[in-house]
Amino acid sequence: MATTGELSRERLFDVEGRLLSSPVLAANGAKVYICGWSKDKLDRAPETHGQDARGEITSLQADITTKKDIASLYDEMKSREEYLSILSLFDNEKATFKDWVNVYRTNVAATYFTTVAMLPLLQACTERHPGWSATVINVTSISGLVKTSQHHFSYNASKAAAIHLTRMLASDIAATGLKIRVNSIAPGVFPSEMTAGESDKAQKSKLETERYQGKVPANRPGKASAVLFTAGNQYLNGQTITVDGGYTLAAGL
Repeated sequence: MATTGELSRERLFDVEGRLLSSPVLAANGAKVYICGWSKDKLDRAPETHGQDARGEITSLQADITTKKDIASLYDEMKSREEYLSILSLFDNEKATFKDWVNVYRTNVAATYFTTVAMLPLLQACTERHPGWSATVINVTSISGLVKTSQHHFSYNASKAAAIHLTRMLASDIAATGLKIRVNSIAPGVFPSEMTAGESDKAQKSKLETERYQGKVPANRPGKASAVLFTAGNQYLNGQTITVDGGYTLAAGL
């Protein structure tokens, strides 16, 4: 049975010194690499989000929609680090939602090929830290769970595929004997460029709470925190964590 000290927030969700790809965790001591297409936004990210963080943020321009570019990203990461603790994959680029092929390429195929490419670095982390298993966190969406199209069939279908892909990857990776967990977070309404339509100079998006009064049981948009739970819980594998303020509960999926 765990001791009281082992159940503390610092021990349960300890990310200090680990390599993460989710900027929200830099404040908790993580070493973060942010990858994306937009060089302008990437160049501003370390200064904007890393000044008061316990960890550090480094930006890398990368395209994960081709196997060649994914291989280049892996080589770059391997040249910088001996291991990778957490791989967090999500898309928030409006330009990719042009048609079904592009949406699937970004939200499903890129997730698969990037995960497979990074397995050696993830396993290296597990072997380096006894009691800790590296993890892949796919940021999907409640749009992949609800029964309606929400007026964007291709996006919802791709997120449903990404959720199932998460479970298949978790199963097949475990079957190989690798100690790497694969989970997904299915958020509801959170401030982002996709939901707000824009971001400010600090690359932050805002949503008015009043817009969601009576539309979501929580009566407000969400805040990022589930990634800490998903990253730190060593008993979590092959699961989708729905964080939606009760939306799917009220909607009956």
